[in-house]
Amino acid sequence: SSYNNLLMTATDLTGAETIAKCSGGQVVKSSKDSGGQFAATRAAERLSDMLKEKDFTQLIIKYRGPGGNRSNNTGPGAQAAIRAMTRAGMTITRIEDVTPIAHDGTKKKGGRRGRRV
Repeated sequence: SSYNNLLMTATDLTGAETIAKCSGGQVVKSSKDSGGQFAATRAAERLSDMLKEKDFTQLIIKYRGPGGNRSNNTGPGAQAAIRAMTRAGMTITRIEDVTPIAHDGTKKKGGRRGRRV
């Protein structure tokens, strides 16, 4: 989940096979709203409906921000999506943060003097 969009993917325990997926852009009309809390709630409800059709009730949630040399903060939709999943009747067994952490990799964008506002 970033500030621009929210991507939700349901996989098996290994992560090899995708069961269902949904994004914030699929559930709202305007692209500027696709990273927000409303889009996250709608996408989570839609994903939980897909999972209930396939008889899945327990979840292990792994949320991820942009990370690397970009922001480590998750967008506003991450917390709203988790809340919506529990409200939809899913059992959450574990929640973990898998945001990538830079180990002094590439140079951050913005040039030598940084972003001038």
